[in-house]
Amino acid sequence: MSILTLFMIVGPIAILAGVTMMVIAIRSGGVGERPKSTVMLMAGMMACAFGMILTAFSIVGQPVEATR
Repeated sequence: MSILTLFMIVGPIAILAGVTMMVIAIRSGGVGERPKSTVMLMAGMMACAFGMILTAFSIVGQPVEATR
């Protein structure tokens, strides 16, 4: 298993985890008022961005076949 395949697996999982954390933080209310909700929102955004970066690297790193 190559590292790019691993990135393609871990990236979307990180995106889903990040979005889930953001939804939980927003629905619990108190973002900006309660530290726990604020930290969950920030952590969700960072996890989502990390997943997008990993997925982008795995897509860009795939070998491109020359078309003639």
